[in-house]
Amino acid sequence: QVQLVESGGGLVQPGGSLRLSCVASGFSFSSYYMNWYRQAPGKERELVASISDAGRRTNYADSLKGRFTISRDNAKSTVYLQMNSLKPEDTAVYYCNFLSGLRPYWGQGTQVTVSS
Repeated sequence: QVQLVESGGGLVQPGGSLRLSCVASGFSFSSYYMNWYRQAPGKERELVASISDAGRRTNYADSLKGRFTISRDNAKSTVYLQMNSLKPEDTAVYYCNFLSGLRPYWGQGTQVTVSS
């Protein structure tokens, strides 16, 4: 069955960096665009970044351009999110996602907390 397992979250000080990973299984990973979303307490889930199936095209939320980088390794069925210059407002649960037709698949999420 389809599984998306995120890892790499944690507590980091403002200005710090984290790299999130999402290991996929149960589907043809290299055939799908992959996305990272995040949801902060009391807020709606928002799209952070997307990457095309071969990794040649990426898109980011305007507010995050220049700080976050999405990448993928199709040989490892893994998508990454490198987050630099983290701010307290980046605190959220980060989710890996893809769409198969109209059906979204989600991982369980990984908590990122930016605080001094």
